[in-house]
Amino acid sequence: MNEIHLVKHSLYNVSNTYGERIFFIVPATQDAVSRMWFEPFAEHTVNASWVAVQELEQLGLGEAVDLYVCEVPVEYQAVKLLLPSLWKGHQPQLVVHVGVSGLATTVTLEQCAHNKGYTRPDNCSFCPYSQCCVVNGPDCIKSILDMDTICKRVNDAGIGITVSTSEDAGRYLCDYTYYTSLHLGKGRAAFVHVPPLGRPYSGKDLGRGLQAVIQEMLKLLEGSHSEEAQKGTKHSSDKP
Repeated sequence: MNEIHLVKHSLYNVSNTYGERIFFIVPATQDAVSRMWFEPFAEHTVNASWVAVQELEQLGLGEAVDLYVCEVPVEYQAVKLLLPSLWKGHQPQLVVHVGVSGLATTVTLEQCAHNKGYTRPDNCSFCPYSQCCVVNGPDCIKSILDMDTICKRVNDAGIGITVSTSEDAGRYLCDYTYYTSLHLGKGRAAFVHVPPLGRPYSGKDLGRGLQAVIQEMLKLLEGSHSEEAQKGTKHSSDKP
């Protein structure tokens, strides 16, 4: 049975063009997944990423996966406080962020996040003085997951939902949050942008798309862990 924990934080009025949900995949006796989301905002009276996450919760990720849920405000300082505590508390294998983009027409997998260029004020009219996420951090951090591979696998599966890849998450809270997780997790994070509802997908479609994408992410992680274990065994056997 999936074990689902819902962690709610305060809701905020959001004036940006992106909204976000976040999942945590936590090592345990079973795989575990957590998610965080933002409320409806701007022209999005219903946040498509929230609807997609709700649909995913109904679909599940298999009996061996626990699902954890959390909500994140669109605030730089809140992200800085919340994400480190969640990473430390859950010690996740992987974090998957999910947000809505008014520009997207596909389910879009972001390969990387950027450290600099954060000049837009958040919901509290705050902007980092340094205009960066991590002072002296690398300009760009890539996910350990090969998004092109995941994209191809889901598209080849023919589920009726188009998946694409991107290397620009928007230089706002989506990008900022993604970079924070990539930095904290040494690349063990992902970000998925979904289009607004009806453009062209329904909430159920987006839920199925998220399910397919995250299942492929888990397969890639399992494969990489198996390869590392085999290398470790080989190195041990090579010792005199």
